[in-house]
Amino acid sequence: MRIGVVRELTPGESRVSLAPHAVDELTRAGHRVTVEAGAGEASSIRDEAYAEAGGRLVADAQSVYADSQLVVKVYGPVAEEYGYLREGLILLSFLSLPINPTLMRSLLDSRCIAIASESVRDERGRLPILTPMSEIAGRLVPQIGAHYLQRPAGGRGILLGGSTGVRPGRVVILGCGIVGSTAARVACGLGAEVVVIDRDLDRLRRLEEMGLQGVKTLAATGMAVRNAALESDLLIGAVFIAGSRTPALVDRQTVESMKDGSVIVDVDVDYGGCVETSRPTTLQSPTFVEAGVTHYCVKNVPAAVPVTATRALSNALLPVARLISSVGIVGAFNADPGLKRGVTVAEGRVVDAALARETGRDFHPISSILPLHEEAR
Repeated sequence: MRIGVVRELTPGESRVSLAPHAVDELTRAGHRVTVEAGAGEASSIRDEAYAEAGGRLVADAQSVYADSQLVVKVYGPVAEEYGYLREGLILLSFLSLPINPTLMRSLLDSRCIAIASESVRDERGRLPILTPMSEIAGRLVPQIGAHYLQRPAGGRGILLGGSTGVRPGRVVILGCGIVGSTAARVACGLGAEVVVIDRDLDRLRRLEEMGLQGVKTLAATGMAVRNAALESDLLIGAVFIAGSRTPALVDRQTVESMKDGSVIVDVDVDYGGCVETSRPTTLQSPTFVEAGVTHYCVKNVPAAVPVTATRALSNALLPVARLISSVGIVGAFNADPGLKRGVTVAEGRVVDAALARETGRDFHPISSILPLHEEAR
């Protein structure tokens, strides 16, 4: 199969989808991998490394798209790439379609097959491509929040770990998934008081079983979220619902009543965010202040550490790319039902039920479009 890797054009995006070690694995298996020159530059990967791994370097993205059957990206195409999409192309990337109607319309018009990396499942129902990025984001956000709480950065002047005889800062985390639980561990290690809120009591129970000192849990209710937010120095939004827009759990009135100089880090802003006042920012301009509260709403937080994040993402994408390239898209869906769950649009139709509900589109089962065998339907 012909596989393509392009330079990312999303603002602030410094990762690349497949690192040279992944390209080496694919080329050794007999596939042709075309890489846009400079694709790995922001991740400290030289073009020569791709060439040594067997990659075929070309000068521009248009050539990559034109030559490839499968294009593996970090984030979905931007406007200048829409014209490269076409029928017969398979696209694998993070898409965030519930809040990106322009991209969704372009994917539908092109009749390509688009697989959302954030929705691909494994045999246990987990999210194998999203998980390493969530782990990295979870490790970063307490550090980010701690920075913006410092007075020179516009914060209240709070040290999360406190000092002898001085209360530590309070971190409130909405969501106890991968991002939230990882952030709780890091914030705890910094010495902060941590409150984690989730509606899934089993998740909270597993977090409590870790025995993290200074971490408390709360069942999610409107009152619990509001009261915790008002007491927080750092509020971390870590809510993610695969395929659906993130609900706004913290309303504007609550934000307006938070302490001046407090900080909100809303991780899942690429799916709408769980704070009403959140809006997407970039790593070049990561924050804005509203109602006296600093908002950090970068949708691609792991791109702040691209050397680490690219390797982790590449490790997660490689098995999917290897499966598709080895047996074709139909064979891959038959072999891996979890991969099939990641398909959002195909041949001009929406094939993800949650996405169809969110966007008001008609839903078409993937089996009605591609010739899957009966057991896979």
